[in-house]
Amino acid sequence: MPEPQNPRKRRALLLFNPNARRGRDGVGKVVERLAAGGMSVTVEHFSALPEIARDIVRLRETADLIVLCGGDGTVASGAMAVVESGLPLGIIPMGTANDLARTLEIPMEFDEAADLIVAGKTRRIDVGSVNGHAFFNVASIGLSSDLARKLDAGLKRRWGRLGYAVAALRVLSRARPFHATITEKGVTTEVNTYQIAVGNGRHYGGGNVVQEEASIDDGNLDLYSLEVSNVWKLAMMLRSFRSGRHGLWNEVRTAKSTQFDIATKRPRPVNTDGEIVTSTPAHFMVHPGAVEVYVP
Repeated sequence: MPEPQNPRKRRALLLFNPNARRGRDGVGKVVERLAAGGMSVTVEHFSALPEIARDIVRLRETADLIVLCGGDGTVASGAMAVVESGLPLGIIPMGTANDLARTLEIPMEFDEAADLIVAGKTRRIDVGSVNGHAFFNVASIGLSSDLARKLDAGLKRRWGRLGYAVAALRVLSRARPFHATITEKGVTTEVNTYQIAVGNGRHYGGGNVVQEEASIDDGNLDLYSLEVSNVWKLAMMLRSFRSGRHGLWNEVRTAKSTQFDIATKRPRPVNTDGEIVTSTPAHFMVHPGAVEVYVP
């Protein structure tokens, strides 16, 4: 009798950002663990975020799964191409904040994250989008967008999460409220605010919680608007942002919906998962269960 054929190895397309803060010495370890788990690994480097989607579209027919190594911005940049490919996604957290990994309880250690992909358990999660640009964690207008522009790559690489604090102090010292209209389910509300954030996942900003009951697979977006009289009052509210209970403050407007539209008097930048990708007017929507991702 002929011997049974060995099953074909799972083919992993691994995209690696050599500029990621934690990635310069880790990708070799990841490839080794995936290969030891019986996978055939193709490694593609990229130097700019738009290359990620192009590489996925170009090489998707040669892969059974996609592995993205980098931070939240890296994963978000490839999201729509991953959705289009229909392939499951593995995440190796090599960024500064790694909030999506935190939401999904993916280990921060490279070998453990790789072993999780080998194990093969998956979960379908939602993807948020604003003007056609994907995000997993949060998209925001105001303080976070100003912070993203101040927090250059050199500051992140040198100081890591401390770099966020340095840049945040610079932004807060110059912050001014802005006027915006928020439209939800056909109802428009006028606000004066320092920030409007729309969350798809649970964690953002290095461990803050979008909303106490937020989940990345609940089919909804969670919005909050910071309508404080003085931006320095945020210092008193920081603890509630870590737990997601900031909506208990009178100065914080909250809402939950599948879509939001936000307009401002002049175009304002929109930050998605740490990257400025578009500007107002902004249309936000959720794509339920759009991505299959490897989880513990």
